[in-house]
Amino acid sequence: MAGRIRQSDIDEVKARTNIADIVGERVALKAAGVGSLKGLCPFHDERSPSFHVRPQVGYYHCFGCGESGDVYSFLRAMDHVSFTEAVERLAARVGYTLHYEDGGAAPETSGRSRLYAANAAAAEFYRARLSDPDADAGRRFLGERGFDAGAAAHFGVGYAPKGWSALTDHLLAQKFTREEITQAGLVSQGQRGVYDRFRGRLVWPIRDVTGQVIGFGARKLYDDDPGPKYLNTSETPIYKKAQVLYGLDVAKREISRAHRVVVVEGYTDVMACHLAGVTTAVATCGTAFGTDHITVLRRVMGDDSASGEVIFTFDPDAAGQKAALRAFGEEKRFAAQTYVAVAPGGLDPCDLRLERGDGAVRALLETKAPMFEFVIDQRLAGFDLATVEGRAGALRAAAPIVAEIRDPSLRPGYTRVLARRLGLDLPEVAAAVERAARAASRTGSTERPAAPRAGAAQDEQPVQVRVSIASLPRDRDTALERDALMSFLQYGHRVDPVMLARALAVTFRSPALEVVRTAIAAGVDAARPGWAADVVGSVREPFRSLAAELLTADFPARDENHAVASANDLARRLVVRSLEREKTDLLGAIQRVPADSEEGRGFRIRLRDLDRERQRLISAE
Repeated sequence: MAGRIRQSDIDEVKARTNIADIVGERVALKAAGVGSLKGLCPFHDERSPSFHVRPQVGYYHCFGCGESGDVYSFLRAMDHVSFTEAVERLAARVGYTLHYEDGGAAPETSGRSRLYAANAAAAEFYRARLSDPDADAGRRFLGERGFDAGAAAHFGVGYAPKGWSALTDHLLAQKFTREEITQAGLVSQGQRGVYDRFRGRLVWPIRDVTGQVIGFGARKLYDDDPGPKYLNTSETPIYKKAQVLYGLDVAKREISRAHRVVVVEGYTDVMACHLAGVTTAVATCGTAFGTDHITVLRRVMGDDSASGEVIFTFDPDAAGQKAALRAFGEEKRFAAQTYVAVAPGGLDPCDLRLERGDGAVRALLETKAPMFEFVIDQRLAGFDLATVEGRAGALRAAAPIVAEIRDPSLRPGYTRVLARRLGLDLPEVAAAVERAARAASRTGSTERPAAPRAGAAQDEQPVQVRVSIASLPRDRDTALERDALMSFLQYGHRVDPVMLARALAVTFRSPALEVVRTAIAAGVDAARPGWAADVVGSVREPFRSLAAELLTADFPARDENHAVASANDLARRLVVRSLEREKTDLLGAIQRVPADSEEGRGFRIRLRDLDRERQRLISAE
């Protein structure tokens, strides 16, 4: 039985892994000072980015919720895997062969890795079956919608045979257990046992943001299939439909780059958009677009300003209008501007591409209208504007929409638009909008509470206030100590070792920073990769969050060379301050002893040496 992974291998895998690559698969990161990146925190809901990643030291920290750690803790928190699985996953990623200690404890497993493996094996099985003779209906379905074999292969589209146990038999032969196949959502339970969930259907693999298959969506092909038109994987430990967006794995890079996302309604719409060059398209998986989807998209977009765009495509029918109104109810959670694009003739992107070509799909996005403008039109459509009663009702219905426009510079213009549409005087409409705004303010309807931190109970209360950089006193000594520790944790490997040791031997005046200094002094090994992150982990509570902030905060410097020069200078300044403190103590001691005493002569000799050392250090600056 395999034992524990060797510690040297754990350290080597972490040293070979760029934490920014791992975090960047889920969070759009942008430069935030020398050697630092930041984005929207994946552990709590926030409007502006407070989540910092420092690749050089392999560490992340959120200044909002306090979550922090290394690449292993990030994977464990995001993917709910064990420590061993996190190491093994990263080792496979960098192509490193792990070694296990004989006689150690068996690696802990969560079972989730087996569910991922079962889904991956199922996806390959379905993909291979699409070329079978009995999959002709599936190939014909794709062809009729303008998708050739290359398009099917690109998106991994497959075919589920009609038989009751084709996939089950295949996976059992691959050494998966019935329990694993059931937990993965690949089979359904009947009175006579389990059977393949998808049978005689075209199948799309649904992947998470990292590209791992977590479930499937399947489209009915045959008239004798009694099931729904589309059937998705049921909820499993790795598949939560409210948090999944089809196509996000292939769209995320362009979404992050362009700060634009296009939300469509189906798998074929995503395919059509991507093939037409709209490579930011995603779709929900058998559920309405909701708050969890917004959270995922905001992190991938880097949605912290109004410069981004979220474009929804809705069918013009009643279902599409209902979906639009649901989306509008949540759109204030975006910092980006939200729009609606409706194709001419009410065509969805797939049919639009089929009938009018790729250019028409791209042009669809240019016809987008602001979300609130679309919703106003929907609200007004239900009233007879030729009657006084109809205009009054329409005003009551539409005024709250204008009142909720976030950009105050746009609100007066749309107030005038609404007045013209209704044929009412501008003051009357403006007054209705103002009343709606006051009503919303009283009820708090425009406020969105932040989501609780992942894994926290709804009624959980913090038991201890975090000590943070912001809570430190604002005086010169504290500023020196704070900046020095920040530079040592971030650039200690490039600070003169002798001077670093001398600086870390100096007792700090700030009690909180003294706790961190003590931990650094005890654990400093600047030549070893990851030492700073280990030191932060050793700091006792409630000061650990302060240490994490010092490790990840933006260090004030133009570039890395200036940061290193500043770190060495801060070390010298700490030592000089210590010498000055000792000099002050000596001057006081000299006053208390006879001038011609042996003790007094020793004090004066030491005082002379201190002045020389101080002058040497000052001259070296």
